[in-house]
Amino acid sequence: MAKITLVDDDENIVTSVSLALESHGHEVKSYFDGASGLAAIEQSPPDLVVLDVKMPRMDGMEVLRRLRQTTNLPVIMLTSKDEEIDEILGFNLGADDYIHKPFSQRLLLERVKAILRRAGPEEPDDLINPALNPAPANGSKALKRGKLTLDPARHDCLWDGRAVKLTVTEFLLLQALAQRPGFVKSRDNLMDAAYDDQVYVDDRTIDSHVKRMRKKFRQVDPEFDAIETLYGVGYRYRES
Repeated sequence: MAKITLVDDDENIVTSVSLALESHGHEVKSYFDGASGLAAIEQSPPDLVVLDVKMPRMDGMEVLRRLRQTTNLPVIMLTSKDEEIDEILGFNLGADDYIHKPFSQRLLLERVKAILRRAGPEEPDDLINPALNPAPANGSKALKRGKLTLDPARHDCLWDGRAVKLTVTEFLLLQALAQRPGFVKSRDNLMDAAYDDQVYVDDRTIDSHVKRMRKKFRQVDPEFDAIETLYGVGYRYRES
């Protein structure tokens, strides 16, 4: 199963969440403040991070910001705050999911399961069906659209031969768009592509992910404009 790092200053939550995750076969390492959690993650990256927002020494937002400078490993944020701005900020920083306290252990386990499944090498039918997307002679199943190359098995994204580091959610959103260039994907379509049924997000969450994706691509190519917005409708990938 997965190696999971849990960072939360509430000992009761750390104990109960650790027991729940370990009962499902996961290996859990726990830390009670952001600074020590960040140091541990950087030294020995896990498969998934469960990260509280409000903590001493360094809060979860700052930990997430620093992580996203060097890694795209999946991150689930825990928050006791009800303000919508916290979620928007977290998604803009690159969080993959949010869970509000108090939460049930079953909900957390479902979210962890969903994130780990999304982070795995599984591919949609049109990537593995030769009739829809013939594989190159070398057997690679990478999806190529103009300057874009996506390799789901390796979670690699290239733009004109240059690497673009995407989170799990960003990768799935881009993959959904690039599968059918020119076709419009509504926000609901993109939610279905990037999230499981148990995960509920609103339109602004998708907008935040797309905004962050564009920023990453424009760091590689300032002229990047392959992801088009159709206001009131959704997004589409334009293959140049």
